Amino acid sequence: MPENINLTRARPGFLAKERIIAPSGFNRWLVPPAALAIHLCIGMAYGFSVFWLPLSKAIGIKEAIACGPEIGFLQELTATHCDWKISTLGWMYTLFFVFLGSSAALWGGWLEHVGPRKAAVVSAFCWCGGMLFSALGIYCHQFWMMLLGSGVIGGIGLGLGYISPVSTLIKWFPDRRGMATGMAIMGFGGGAMIGSPLAAELIKYFATETDVGVLQTFVVMASVYFIFMMAGALGYRVPASDWKPANWQDSEPQKTSKMVTLKHVHAKNVFKIKQFWLLWGVLCMNVSAGIGIIGMSSPMLQEVFGGQLIGVAKPYSELNKEQLAAIAAVAAGFTALLSLFNIGGRFFWASLSDKLGRKTTYLLFFLLGSLLYLSIPESANTGNILLFVGAFCIILSMYGGGFSTVPAYLADLFGTQMVGAIHGRLLTAWATAGILGPVIVNYMREYQLALGIPREQVYNQTMMILAAMLMIGLVCNLLIRPVADRWFMTEGELAEERRVAHEIKRNSIPGDEAGTIKPTGLIWVLLAWLAVLLPLGWGIYKTILNVTKFFS
Repeated sequence: MPENINLTRARPGFLAKERIIAPSGFNRWLVPPAALAIHLCIGMAYGFSVFWLPLSKAIGIKEAIACGPEIGFLQELTATHCDWKISTLGWMYTLFFVFLGSSAALWGGWLEHVGPRKAAVVSAFCWCGGMLFSALGIYCHQFWMMLLGSGVIGGIGLGLGYISPVSTLIKWFPDRRGMATGMAIMGFGGGAMIGSPLAAELIKYFATETDVGVLQTFVVMASVYFIFMMAGALGYRVPASDWKPANWQDSEPQKTSKMVTLKHVHAKNVFKIKQFWLLWGVLCMNVSAGIGIIGMSSPMLQEVFGGQLIGVAKPYSELNKEQLAAIAAVAAGFTALLSLFNIGGRFFWASLSDKLGRKTTYLLFFLLGSLLYLSIPESANTGNILLFVGAFCIILSMYGGGFSTVPAYLADLFGTQMVGAIHGRLLTAWATAGILGPVIVNYMREYQLALGIPREQVYNQTMMILAAMLMIGLVCNLLIRPVADRWFMTEGELAEERRVAHEIKRNSIPGDEAGTIKPTGLIWVLLAWLAVLLPLGWGIYKTILNVTKFFS
């Protein structure tokens, strides 16, 4: 045998899944802050509207230079002599969620095989690199570059970053699936709480007489986000294939619910299973109803209550410029209040689902949500601001809770082996809802106004439609039953999938059997949580300051 042949096995690459198998003594509470670090960054997708107004004056600076009537959308992609319209800029927001769903569906299976670290690193390069490419688009005043950068490339980063921790957290917390995914997905809802005020401060700092300051803001935020996302990616660890929490048995969930399986469905088969499509309908209807009112919450409050918000007995159409500015400030506080309930609901409802069960939790979402939507026209007609606002706060909490509860629902029905990939495919429902919900709310409003209906009444029919959508979701949820045995992987298929996914048992981790790896210290857990809770706390503080405008 030639002497130059090396028979030793090559060490896995730095991003390989084999390198992040956690040894004995690893503290599982280190994984949620790693997931939060990534979700708090990509969650800024919700807050991108903070850039619309300054970008709409990128050339004119003080006042927007409008494009002529001959400039359509396609010409606006490359036009350099006039400013972009806010409606045009909004396409970046649409592309975010279209590519989030499609990329999660396309590469969910790849993520399961290569592990969360590699997927999160790719996500960081896409999300932050997309922002930098968009900054170049601002410099060249080429909107197609911004769509490609943040919308497409950034949207792919969103999808990979969003699903990167799902499977890992569910495997680390089989005893608290809802709570675990609730912690991470809470970060996606909270990302805009940090990013929006940070972006506003940076724009204000960089703005000059000749520059609106968005380009520099993109560069700074992309750099900061890259550091946080890489730290989160490097902090990911996956459990050994035979790891279990102390004093917990696999059979425990089945003692309380037949909806929880111990077997596993392969992601390639889920499109053939009716339970998947029923759950797709559940998520689509829940998200459509909620996302449709998020973008219209501020104008809705202003148009419905008008001068009543500032103690003036006049409808919206009769207010002067100063009064309109005053009620806009109140509405901004209302929007901030909704964001608090959105993020809080993600953790609260997902954690509660561990006790109630996922099906019962969604039953509450649809029944209570429908009643609240139906109550809104009455509270608007009677001028009861408290009931109106309270209804929307609870609705938005259930909107967020729907996102954080659905990964655990998937794990209950289809098993944990490929739940990340299946979750990715299910997020196509989010992409659909991201178009369906806003279209229904916005076009219904325009249609009602065209009929001459007063502004304070234009949302009444819309609330009826949204309640009906929740009823569709309710029917889908009620029809969900345990998955038939024929869809689950055999022992041989499961063993092969685990081989492809590079799963390792505890006694196969190098150095672990010899006791050379020390347990993770509590100090590292505290530091990891501080690293994500401090910026989140700052974002919540800034949001509460805006909320005070509503109550004052």
